[in-house]
Amino acid sequence: MQRHLLPSLFMVLTISACTSATKEQINKPISVPDQIAKTKLSSEQGLKRIVAIGRFSDESKRQSGFLVDGNNNRLGKQASDILNARLTQSGKFILLERSDLQLLKNETNNKFDASLIGAEYLLLGSVSEFGRETVSEVGIFSRNKIQKARATVNVRLVNVATSEIIYSEEATGEATSEANQVFGVGEVAAFNTSLDDKAVSAAISKLVANIMNNLLDKPWKSYVLGVQDQQLIIAGGLNQGLTPGTMLSIYQPGKSVTNPQTGQSIELPGRIIATVKVATNAGEGESQISFVDLVDGKIDEALLTQYQVRER
Repeated sequence: MQRHLLPSLFMVLTISACTSATKEQINKPISVPDQIAKTKLSSEQGLKRIVAIGRFSDESKRQSGFLVDGNNNRLGKQASDILNARLTQSGKFILLERSDLQLLKNETNNKFDASLIGAEYLLLGSVSEFGRETVSEVGIFSRNKIQKARATVNVRLVNVATSEIIYSEEATGEATSEANQVFGVGEVAAFNTSLDDKAVSAAISKLVANIMNNLLDKPWKSYVLGVQDQQLIIAGGLNQGLTPGTMLSIYQPGKSVTNPQTGQSIELPGRIIATVKVATNAGEGESQISFVDLVDGKIDEALLTQYQVRER
């Protein structure tokens, strides 16, 4: 009787060995340390850039179904939220959410107004492609079910003052979930909605390092707001890293000329005219300001609105 049981026991053990649990695979995400290693970051924290993120649109062909919200833009919202989180983790940016871009356009005759957006640069994007598929591989004794999600995200960086697109890129991310059965033994894979999130996250991961590099290539800037008790008042405070003792330069931009061929305005090179040091800070949130003392150079109070404050 034992000899009859041995083949049966062997078959059960074989089936158990061939059956695997549900497993997921996604494009290997870029960790925060990897992102920082690939960007032009110094050992010092430096001054934080203020960047506005507009709500991403969903331009894929998913126009209906239970995967979308009332505005058919669930994936677009996820994309902008993931990008916001990744840039915030770097510690180099202050992110402003500017989702209602249509309202801003209506108030400014279809042109972005830097005073309304509150930042030099605006990140816009879209989920241009999204798809899912389920593939079943059927063998004599086994069945393998694979669910796949694929998302393509486009991002563009816009200079708010000129509406010029200074950087654009797209990336595609994939996520898969796999379940195996042998002789009907194994896990049954239900519809996996988390694959949507993981595919979008994988696409964003590919873009983060290049987005950070492009933003950090732009000089940190602030503006002179006025004079009080022989101190200059500039925009920005502790949240941007403007601690007391921080040394800054006062920059006078060059004249603007118009290119007759393109009609575009071109700013000629300017010059550093003074050095200042942060004395104290005031205000909260987006209304933070700093009082700075003149260290060297000369300031013309009649030209205060033309000056820029730059990192030394």
